[in-house]
Parts: sequence; structure tokens; C-alpha cells
Amino acid sequence: MALLAIDTTGSDCSVALRVAGQPDLCRSDPIGRGHAEYLAPMIAGMLEEAGLQAAQLTRIGVMTGPGSFAGSRVGVAFARGLALATGAQAVGIGNLAVLAQAAGISGPLAVLHDAKRGDVILQVWTGGVATSAELLPVAEVAARIRELAGDAGHLAGSGAALIDLPQFTDLALTTIDLPALLDLAEAADAAQAPPLPFYARPPDAKLPGGRQP
Repeated sequence: MALLAIDTTGSDCSVALRVAGQPDLCRSDPIGRGHAEYLAPMIAGMLEEAGLQAAQLTRIGVMTGPGSFAGSRVGVAFARGLALATGAQAVGIGNLAVLAQAAGISGPLAVLHDAKRGDVILQVWTGGVATSAELLPVAEVAARIRELAGDAGHLAGSGAALIDLPQFTDLALTTIDLPALLDLAEAADAAQAPPLPFYARPPDAKLPGGRQP
């Protein structure tokens, strides 16, 4: 197995590599912008460090969002193109799932992404089973979490600080854990994890004729 993981959904450009019998390689650079130009050389350097050719990759896991609109598209497009070129299998992994994996909490866990404009994206894990992600106004989130998770549990994600739930412990977990991404990408069922961007809401930009990008 040779698994490459990619995350360009935030301000960092991050890649990780898992090769059977070798320690994981993980790198995250806070570049802000320019993921499209930065990603390919970053991956090439990591493959060289591991003594691996791109053609030897067997699976590519890519973060799909929610996150930066442009960044999500960059990572997904690159992963799909590299998979096509190498014959590797590409799978998409959601950001909220990676945060939940990194939290390692067996009890109720609500993961929230700050979607701006007074909204958050919420996904709740109970007993290892996740709800569907949903976009909600901040004012409605606390009641929805109690409905899905009960009266006590844990919170994670960039939107956790926006709500007041005294019986829920904020884990202050907001950054992507690359080993957790590798774990989920390795275990993912490709049929259930297509490499497609996940957006908080439809893009504001429109192509000629009113089409969305």
C-alpha cells in the first residue's frame, strides 16, 4: 500500500504519505494562498523523500471540505488528475469526519464548522454513527445538538466557540490531524467516498449565462 493524502481546504497546504512498513510522512505549510502552484512540488518532494514514484501510489485521499471554495476545488482536481494518471484510487474525506476521528471520543460529539454569515455546518457522532452534515443558523444549533446528542457530550471544530452549551466540553480541536486523515482515507469505501468538493453553500460566483462554477 502507498497512500497519499491531500488537504488544501484551509490556509495550510498539507500532504501526508503512508507506505507499508515505513513511518508516516506528514507536512503542513501555512501558505495562505497559492495552493495550486504549491501542491505539486510539495508532493514531489515527499515522494522523493520516501523513495517512491507517483506511479507506485495505490490510493489518494483528499479533503473535500467544508472549507475554502477555491482550495477545496484545487485539492480535489489535483487528486482526481493524479489518480487518472497513475491508476491509483481516489477517495474523498470530509473535514468534519477527520476532526471527529482525531477527537477519539466514543460518546456524543458535535463537530461544527464556522460557515460565516451567521451559519455553521453541524455533524453529530453518537456511538460511532454520524448524522448528515447540515447548514444551520447559529441561533438554532444548540437546540439541534441537544436533539441529536442529548444533554451532554463534546464539541469540536471552528464553530464550537460560537454556541453556548455548558454541559458540552469544547475540545478546542480545529486543525486537521494528518494521521487521522490517513486513517480515514485508508479505511474508506471508495464507492461511498467519491472525491467531490463539499461546499457550505452554493458559490456566489456565476459563469456567463448564470451557471455556477
